[in-house]
Amino acid sequence: MRKTAMAVITVATAALLAGCGGGGKSDDKAGKDAPASQGSKSQPKEDAGKGASHQVTLEVRGKGTTQIYYNLDGNGAQQVTLPWKRTATITPEGAERKVGRLVSVVPGSSQDENGMLRAGSCTIVVDGKKVADNQDGKSSKPCEYKVR
Repeated sequence: MRKTAMAVITVATAALLAGCGGGGKSDDKAGKDAPASQGSKSQPKEDAGKGASHQVTLEVRGKGTTQIYYNLDGNGAQQVTLPWKRTATITPEGAERKVGRLVSVVPGSSQDENGMLRAGSCTIVVDGKKVADNQDGKSSKPCEYKVR
C-alpha cells in the first residue's frame, strides 16, 4: 500500500511540475509574439498622472508633552509640546488618485484640565474641511483619512 501511494504521489508531482512550464518553446514564443506596449495598455492613463494638490493639516491638542506618530509628507515620530500642528501639500499620484493616500496622526496621552492623563485629541483638516476627529480622545483611536 505504501509503495502504491508513493508511486501515485511521484506521478502526480511530476505531472504538476510539467504542467507549470519550464521554459519550453511555447512559452518563449508567447513572449516574443506579445506586443511590447501590452503592459502599458492594461494600465489606465489616468493612473499615470498626478491628481489635484490638497493642503492637509494634522493637529494634536492638549497641554504638556506627548509622543506622536504621523504620516503626512513622510512618516515621523516625535516628542512634542502640545498643542502641535503640521501642514503639508499632498498631491496624490498614480494609483493614489483612486484608492487615496493615507494621512494619519496617532497622539500619545496628554493631561486634561485636572492633570489626569487621557488619550490625546487629534484632527485632520483637508483644504479647510475637518475630515477626521477622535472626539477629544474619547474614541481612543488615531485620526486617519485617505486623500484622493
